Amino acid sequence: MLLIHARSFSYRARTKAVDEAEELTDENRSMGLDNVLVVFTSVERGDFEALSSVVSKAADEVEGVCKAVKPASVLIYPYAHLSPELAPPDEAKVVLEALRSELSSRGYKAYRAPFGWYKEFTLSCYGHPLAELSKTVKAKPLEVAAEVEEREYLIMTPEGELIKPEEYEFSEGEEDFKALVLKEALKVELKGGKPRVHDYFRKFGFEWEPYSDHGHMRYGPEAALMMDLVMDYSWSVARSLGIPVFQVKGTNMFNLSVKAVKEHAKLFGDRLYVMNVGKNSYVLRYAACHQQFSMLKDWVISYKELPFGVFEIADSYRLEQPGELLLCFRLRKFYMPDLHILARDLDEAKKLSFIVHKRIHEEIRKLGRSYVTIYNVTRDFFRDHKDYILELIRREGKPALIVFYPEGKYYWVINVEYNIIDELGRPREIGTFQIDIGNAKRFNITYVDEDGSKKYPVIIHTALIGSVERYIYAVFDTAALMEREGRKPTIPTWLAPIQVRLIPVSKDYVDHCIALAKRIEGSGIRVDVDDRDMTLARKVRDAEVSWIPYIGVVGRSEVSEGVITVTIRATGERVKMKPEELINRINEEMKGYPRRPSNLPMLLSRRPTYKHV
Repeated sequence: MLLIHARSFSYRARTKAVDEAEELTDENRSMGLDNVLVVFTSVERGDFEALSSVVSKAADEVEGVCKAVKPASVLIYPYAHLSPELAPPDEAKVVLEALRSELSSRGYKAYRAPFGWYKEFTLSCYGHPLAELSKTVKAKPLEVAAEVEEREYLIMTPEGELIKPEEYEFSEGEEDFKALVLKEALKVELKGGKPRVHDYFRKFGFEWEPYSDHGHMRYGPEAALMMDLVMDYSWSVARSLGIPVFQVKGTNMFNLSVKAVKEHAKLFGDRLYVMNVGKNSYVLRYAACHQQFSMLKDWVISYKELPFGVFEIADSYRLEQPGELLLCFRLRKFYMPDLHILARDLDEAKKLSFIVHKRIHEEIRKLGRSYVTIYNVTRDFFRDHKDYILELIRREGKPALIVFYPEGKYYWVINVEYNIIDELGRPREIGTFQIDIGNAKRFNITYVDEDGSKKYPVIIHTALIGSVERYIYAVFDTAALMEREGRKPTIPTWLAPIQVRLIPVSKDYVDHCIALAKRIEGSGIRVDVDDRDMTLARKVRDAEVSWIPYIGVVGRSEVSEGVITVTIRATGERVKMKPEELINRINEEMKGYPRRPSNLPMLLSRRPTYKHV
């Protein structure tokens, strides 16, 4: 703001400066004032997001000058030349009018010149020391809505009993649930330490990117393949729910001047990534919500087509705190296989949620793990749908933690978080689902009901296997538990970057191994050949270090017998197998899982050595 105490000031609007210029009226087209404090004002990006704070502070500054110079009136004069970081016109108009209104409410005769016009003006400035001043008011970052009340925690058993966390007696076998309750409800700081999974991640090429903002990852050849496989798998899991699912793709930037985008974004507060481009501010999406909802508002939907799902693997951004960042788990950029299921009403959404709930548990059990669960619910939803929540918990067969929230704060009425307890005994949320009753109206997503009326669907948000990186975190955390128990750490065969490694006992058998490898590769199995000039022991050791599920050694006896001597990592067995037997065994393990070719050269001698960060 540039504040001029003017003996006289007059202006007249001439031509439009922007398309969004305000309509002129007899009152604002021109004006002449004496003894006026003229407040030349530029509204900047971010001011609108902190409207009440910015306007209050700006009014305080203006009022302070008014008390000193005693003007007869105040004129708020839009002036774009004070800043290169201008807010969008629609936002600027709101802020300027809010400032005028605030000064008026404080008892000042306050006027505002029209926004978006080239104006001629005449100014006569007093010459006293306070006649010319400049002020800057800074906006705070977009804030989360303040907590209305403290959260309340209860434990609900499959029998329907509700118990305060501090009074619950944990039974044998409830160690994981105890860790969840201690951390989340009783706020006990659990024992820390360096996760073993960090070493595993580096082995497979999951690393921080040092040239980027902290919290952004890079994925080497093996890691990139694993990411792609999990993305493929997440899509197949979404399609397996028994309802139509449409896969879409979209952008990751959404304009904060769109009311629906802004309202939804405010719930994420200081975890937002906001970018300023031109005159607009954009939020980088934190899931697929904005893109899918923007599409769905343009779809013509009939009740006959419900329920259906919309799916996207969304690059997602959350401005997590530096001290909380963890490879493959808490990131500032990650990939979310986000599924939104549209239901006709809450009753249909509840029925569908049982299918989602079952599938989420099934997927983690395939990794040899189980979830302990947090049910975040609004108080009125719990009161009216207690039997539904109890049925979800009963189907888990173990107690769950209930967290109560006030009504109307979020778009959801129930938000279920599925946690594993990691190798260090800490809860780690992987899967999730929510029932959303607010965003269909916010984004104007409707369907035509049987009677021809338009209605808002209820939306289930779910990440059935969690984010791509968190699913991989669960895979490697499971391997860490294996190692802690004295077993060889393994990953599922379908996810292993190389599933079979063939090792010739000498260079005389390299060509034979290559021919075998091509035969195995023809069955859709990822295979390589260690043709390096090294000892057999060194090659076997390197294959073990690389967690190759099937290590095949080929020498004179194997060639003569038409077999491969195979070491199976998962069981520790060493057996002679014909190529067809090996192929059939791996194909059996791969049923229901995606396949992709290797993105590494078949010969190890053709691969560079990577330095890990």
